[in-house]
Amino acid sequence: MEWEEKDVRGVLKKLDQLMPNVTFTDIKTTTSAKNSKATILSPKDSYCTGDPLIVRLDLYNHLGNRKEYGGDFLQARIYSSSLKAGASGHIEDLKNGTYLVHFTLFWEGKVRASLRLINPSEGVSALWAARKRGYNKIGFRGRFLKGTLDVFSNCGFNIATKEELCEYLDRRDKESFYCVKPKNVSCEALVSLKSYNKPISYLTALEKRLFDRSNIGAEIPQAFGDISIAACGSKKTTASEKCQVGMNSPSPSGFVWQNQWHPVFCNVSTFNTLEQINTCLERKLIYLLGDSTVRQWIEYLTKRVNSLKYLDSHGAGKHRNLIAVDMERNIQIQWKKHNHPLVTASEYMVRDHNYVAREIDLVAGDKDTVVVIGLGQHFRPFPIELFIRRAINARGAIQRLLLRSPDTKVIIKGENTREVSIEQEIFADFHGYAQHLALKDIFRDLKVGFVDAWDMTVAYGMNILHPPDHVVGNQIDMFLTYIC
Repeated sequence: MEWEEKDVRGVLKKLDQLMPNVTFTDIKTTTSAKNSKATILSPKDSYCTGDPLIVRLDLYNHLGNRKEYGGDFLQARIYSSSLKAGASGHIEDLKNGTYLVHFTLFWEGKVRASLRLINPSEGVSALWAARKRGYNKIGFRGRFLKGTLDVFSNCGFNIATKEELCEYLDRRDKESFYCVKPKNVSCEALVSLKSYNKPISYLTALEKRLFDRSNIGAEIPQAFGDISIAACGSKKTTASEKCQVGMNSPSPSGFVWQNQWHPVFCNVSTFNTLEQINTCLERKLIYLLGDSTVRQWIEYLTKRVNSLKYLDSHGAGKHRNLIAVDMERNIQIQWKKHNHPLVTASEYMVRDHNYVAREIDLVAGDKDTVVVIGLGQHFRPFPIELFIRRAINARGAIQRLLLRSPDTKVIIKGENTREVSIEQEIFADFHGYAQHLALKDIFRDLKVGFVDAWDMTVAYGMNILHPPDHVVGNQIDMFLTYIC
């Protein structure tokens, strides 16, 4: 249960081994999507559902020379727009400029491939190095109360100053946050925070050119067109066993067909009617802990289930705690934001929530209690140790919870992809993907249910921070299957 800094270093070391470490002096020597090629390995005239498809990617630079090392951040997807179908591919890096993308042809019909270079290996290397360099890309402004007057001060994880600091520490879990102490004001008088982007970058001017919008997510040209897939008999591409906590979620973890998510490792129950959802939720106490992509779950459920009503939880703004209840069926769902960092220009209260591990420590637990954790997006601008430590602390709290209440269900909602147009150094999907890998590593041996939002949003072709209702609805169906 007790963890040490070496656990954080262990996860970080595994990530370091996956990352390229390359430098460049001429942008023309970096990976070019346009000059690269995608070909099908041992192509066939016809394919059957369930068949593997391997696409070979040979990457070239802007001068037309072959790349001789790997580490590019790629995203691979097959899809059939008319069938509202899609699936991600597993990318194998041969470390020599060639990649093999492994797809499974899950459905019959005509299929296309999308093979995108999100960031070249030189960009990945630059982002990974820059991320380690500090906490100063985002600043926090704290509002203190002095009598009836507001007093403002600078806050953050790492403040270089000679001035006196207010220390907000969790010694057990080694979490810390600081504010410059305002004159003649108690540190206990901190009311709220909001964040702002600072004009600080850890990238060089040359590296920044790699992140021009036109370079991000460019398609790699294909030497093939549509692929036709026939049913050919009875090869099943879906699982028959119901999704349960403790199952291992592979990668790719499923596919979309007719806008429905089908995991490959388990079967999702259908919750098409209100009655099915209500039967599942009856007597449930559900704690949603995390960011706004987890808040989408309570927003979706209250829209879908009209008997779930919000209580006035006395906060202001979109980050206030949410509680929804159905008195007749004894359903209670609550959402609380995770603790520092919250990267938002809207002011939020600091006293109505705690670190996720501390929140879990207050859960008594029983067979009708569910805890959902979703961490990620707000951690992207900071050194990844912050995220790893938070996830390890949450893991410890889950282990303690399952000791006192083995019947409590715990669900981990993975991070999802987001817009490619955002500031790459701060919010790049590459940072999210590194966190996604860390999260799967940290929670791999626990009896939890994993909702792989990363794989789902790639399969749906969604690059949106807050995915639309049909995507969230499929996350909810998987969640309900786990808990009922």
